[in-house]
Amino acid sequence: MYAVQTKGLVKKYKTKTAVSGLDLAINEGEIYALLGVNGAGKTTTIRMLTCLSKPTDGECFVCGKNCVSQMSEVKKLTGISPQDTAVAENLTVTENLQFICGIYEFSAEKTAESVERLIKLFSLEEYKNSRAKTLSGGWKRKLSIAMAMIGEPRVLFLDEPTLGLDVLARRELWNIIEKLKSKITIILTTHYMEEAEKLSDRIGIMINGELKAEGTLSELEAQTGEQGLENAFVKIAEGGKE
Repeated sequence: MYAVQTKGLVKKYKTKTAVSGLDLAINEGEIYALLGVNGAGKTTTIRMLTCLSKPTDGECFVCGKNCVSQMSEVKKLTGISPQDTAVAENLTVTENLQFICGIYEFSAEKTAESVERLIKLFSLEEYKNSRAKTLSGGWKRKLSIAMAMIGEPRVLFLDEPTLGLDVLARRELWNIIEKLKSKITIILTTHYMEEAEKLSDRIGIMINGELKAEGTLSELEAQTGEQGLENAFVKIAEGGKE
């Protein structure tokens, strides 16, 4: 059973087709980077896989559960950290985490355990009593991802997790994501080629709503005859995949 699977997935908005016949099969425990220029369909795909948007056609599954007919089961299996950092600015780090625990209806004991575990995992001890609005962009992203992991998801979606962060903050987040490797399945969208090279087991490249290429870095290099992900991506985007 795949952690994530789509079959002929389509999403249309009036006359625009955002995702067109997408077939994905992502294994449990891998980090899969979904790449593409703005408007390629990456975020729309994630929205369908996390039950935030219904497909126009086709099917999508998370851990074997249908994202349309089994929405409640899928939501229990997934966590998402969106592009726009989703934190409550006037709550402290601890209160943000406690708030999400409340949504999951955790007991007081499980709430305390979950908050402590995630504060430690994301090295948030120094800021646990600080209001979110006082945090830097990097710390807010860490908190956002920690909040996405409260429900102990089997599949974690990270939509542009390091967008706008400085080099040091980006690399700190990379270290955290690497710690999660093989423990859960991670689907990552990013515009940073170095990030995809560093973190992912496999890479999918979307162009105009379609999956144009997929594989490990070495496989994509072999397909295109180019060295480095950026060069391979450009060739595929320009229609030069061999």
